[in-house]
Amino acid sequence: MIFNPAVLAALAAVALGAFALWANPTRMINRVFFAGSLHVAAWLLCLELALLSPDGVFWLRMACAVGALLPAYLWVLKDSVLRTAGFWHIRRWWPAGLAGAALAAICFTDWFIPAHSTPELRIRGWGFHAYTAGVVALYLVLFVQTLRQARATTDVRRLELQVLLLGGCAACCTVIALMIANAITHNPGFIYLQPVVVLIFYGGTSWAMLTARVFDARHMLFLGLQKLFLAVAVALFIWSANELLAMIVPQPLAFLIAVGLGLWFAAEAGPWFQHVFDLNLRGEDTRRAAFEAARRESRPERLEEAFVLLLKSWAKSGRAMILTATEGRLRGGGLDLPLDGPAARALAHLRWVTPERMARQKLDAAELELQAFMEREQLGVMVACGSQGLNVVLVVGVPETRRPFTYPQVAQLVELAAIVESALERSHYSVKAQHAEQLATVGLLGASLAHEIRNPLVTIKTFVQLLPHHHQDPAFRDKFFRLIGDEVARIDRLTEQLLDLATPRAYVAGELELHPVISASLELVSAKAADRHIRLITDLQASPDVVHTDATAAKQVFLNLCFNALQAVEEQEERWVKVSTRNINGWVEVAVEDSGRGIAPEIRPRLFQPFQSTKSTGFGLGLAICSDILAGLHATITADPPVPGRGATFRVKFPCQAS
Repeated sequence: MIFNPAVLAALAAVALGAFALWANPTRMINRVFFAGSLHVAAWLLCLELALLSPDGVFWLRMACAVGALLPAYLWVLKDSVLRTAGFWHIRRWWPAGLAGAALAAICFTDWFIPAHSTPELRIRGWGFHAYTAGVVALYLVLFVQTLRQARATTDVRRLELQVLLLGGCAACCTVIALMIANAITHNPGFIYLQPVVVLIFYGGTSWAMLTARVFDARHMLFLGLQKLFLAVAVALFIWSANELLAMIVPQPLAFLIAVGLGLWFAAEAGPWFQHVFDLNLRGEDTRRAAFEAARRESRPERLEEAFVLLLKSWAKSGRAMILTATEGRLRGGGLDLPLDGPAARALAHLRWVTPERMARQKLDAAELELQAFMEREQLGVMVACGSQGLNVVLVVGVPETRRPFTYPQVAQLVELAAIVESALERSHYSVKAQHAEQLATVGLLGASLAHEIRNPLVTIKTFVQLLPHHHQDPAFRDKFFRLIGDEVARIDRLTEQLLDLATPRAYVAGELELHPVISASLELVSAKAADRHIRLITDLQASPDVVHTDATAAKQVFLNLCFNALQAVEEQEERWVKVSTRNINGWVEVAVEDSGRGIAPEIRPRLFQPFQSTKSTGFGLGLAICSDILAGLHATITADPPVPGRGATFRVKFPCQAS
């Protein structure tokens, strides 16, 4: 008998209740679940004895009597969810308890099962029908009151009450339906199904209410319906395909082909069923928005701001933060958490936490510290990015609806955390690479600037040497003072441009005239071009030339393109580099052309990717960095298709208005 389904179900119920009590013995709902598990196990064992014992009628009466008290148990469970009553506070559920006791008393009278009833001729008295109607009425009252209380709450209690409605009441009503079916058909198979139904519903409901993962009853219902309809559709498809193919090919082959087609149908129909039942669509939209933000923004601070706005919109919360590890602490959004503290260690171990998860499990000292931190800061969820460490942590405050974050939402946030971590890491590396490229540009400018600064210094030195002999000459003094001021201003302008390029900064777009920026950039490379006998040609036709960009960023791009062009024409007989501008439908286009050999075909498909270069020096980061800089400013850079006999032509387009 030990392998009988009812006995196994009873043992499983007791084990489930014991596990609930072990998981968190201080939580009232866990203790009620343990007591209820003993109640359910007693009902299952009585039902088993009613089916197998020679005195089956007595045990059937016992099973029905125990079952009549189940609504009172569910009432206590509901009150424990609402935290308005303990197990021994009977003032809330005593009406259900008295009604259940009255129904249980009916079970031991001849009104329930007359004395002349036999296994061959089963007779049910009016008491049986009154018992059935009374139990159904108790469940209906419990259902209505639980539904009303669920609507009146907004936090995790609402979800737990919904799960209780979905699981507990559905299980009990199913059992009642099986009892009625057995009374009508006299088929014992309906009685044997009762332990299976109880085990499935009770186990699923218990798991959903006791696990650290909070579930939404609506999501669970729709997910179950989606899987059920998909399974039915696939089964019908396989059956139809098998029937049709059996007319053409042998039956075993037809079955194999039908199964293969069924698997294909399941893969194709799955997303459609998911769309019909509206599962995880918001998560898909948020994921796409995160990828779009990662593609659009290149600066870490702007990227972080975009992700924070996205998190607030996704969670419908007024608070969202991205904590990053700096100097041994997690900082961001006004929060500060030491990495070596107990709260951070607990978060690193758990990887994600919600207040509901902390309330449902036994906590050690570190986890208690983390729980206190979340309560103090009014946080709804914290997710650590990556598989280990705490480099980046996503934090979202309590939503405006006060509803807790369910596990499907936490799973979505974990996916978002991976996207955020990858995007921020790439952005930080991009900033470091841009700084390195800036320093490389400064190094290339060194020789040119030394030559440019030497000329005004020689002029100043010459006039200083002549000053003792001509200081009485007014014309000399006037020319001296004017020349000194011009040459010093020239030196100051050159050094300022050099320092501006060498200093890392966040690019901020604003309105500016583009031609002065181009002229200042060409001034920095003119000496190098003259030293190598390369002509610099300008054709600045854009009018107006006002664009929306950052001057330093534009100068960095122009210098990079000009230096590339100078290097490309060094070995050519005809050496020239041309910079031109023109207006194109709300944009100003800057073209940098050269008389070199053009872009190698094998490099062209990966031209703006990192580490793509045909030069013996450098790392091939220049064009990739230019592309990142311009993308962050909503500008573009392209290269013209190759033309025989012509060098390379790069075109940079700047928007005339803010994007």
